[in-house]
Amino acid sequence: MKIVVFQNNENYRIGALVSKNEIVDLTSLTSKEDLTANEINDCFDLERDFLRKAKSALENDRLPKLERENVKLCSPVPVPKKIICIGLNYRNHAIESGMEIPKSPIIFSKFSTCVVGSNEAILLPGGSTQVDYEAELAFVIGRKASRVRSEDAMDYVLGYTNLNDVSARDFQFADGQWQRGKSCDTFAPMGEYIATADEIKDPHDLRIQFRLNGETLQDSTTAELIFKIPELIEFLSRSITLEPGDVIATGTPPGVGFARKPPIYLKDGDIAEVEIEGLGILRNPVRI
Repeated sequence: MKIVVFQNNENYRIGALVSKNEIVDLTSLTSKEDLTANEINDCFDLERDFLRKAKSALENDRLPKLERENVKLCSPVPVPKKIICIGLNYRNHAIESGMEIPKSPIIFSKFSTCVVGSNEAILLPGGSTQVDYEAELAFVIGRKASRVRSEDAMDYVLGYTNLNDVSARDFQFADGQWQRGKSCDTFAPMGEYIATADEIKDPHDLRIQFRLNGETLQDSTTAELIFKIPELIEFLSRSITLEPGDVIATGTPPGVGFARKPPIYLKDGDIAEVEIEGLGILRNPVRI
């Protein structure tokens, strides 16, 4: 299933992308007219009935369909409780950054106010002239996870989506820690959809690309991840309870802007695209 979220006034509706041009509205399966952000997160809980009902409804083709062009898609996780990011998780990205290969996962977070959907603008913050891109595979938690063993970890994954870990490098490097440079408004574009785990044969064998104005600047594979998803879930859940709707971004491959000579940074009018095999295209205009 390809899960999408779209807006209805101030609240949300949830659906499934069933073809290039059609979305099935699944909201009625919740017995509500529309949903809050927290209720969207509840829909991601594999212990609840929603996803089972959704699969059955799609198989029986008994819910209304909407034309995709008439729907404004949001981030598929509009307000995550947590956005946890993994730094330097591709060997060649660590090398291009002039940093040591990590011996254990490097963890940082982004605020939920960073989140925007595909086709929404990345806003360049005042005071920064070095806003960079980072194409990343993100996975969404589907079950409460605490002290999970790596061999059981994939049972806690709802699915996968594209994420752009936008970063103000001048803020990041001047501050001595990464929070402000990683957490400016609109700095976590995500989407267009969540591909549920059964849709992706092997999340560690996906081509991952970033394009800026049509030019490919990152082109790698998730096979190059240093710490794979089971290791990350085991590591994180030792001390942090993961909940349905939490988003974990697995890190970016080499090719980021600040490491290039000369550097390449996002500017007003650019079009930024993240494309991961099986997950569609996350496309965002850049604005001041």
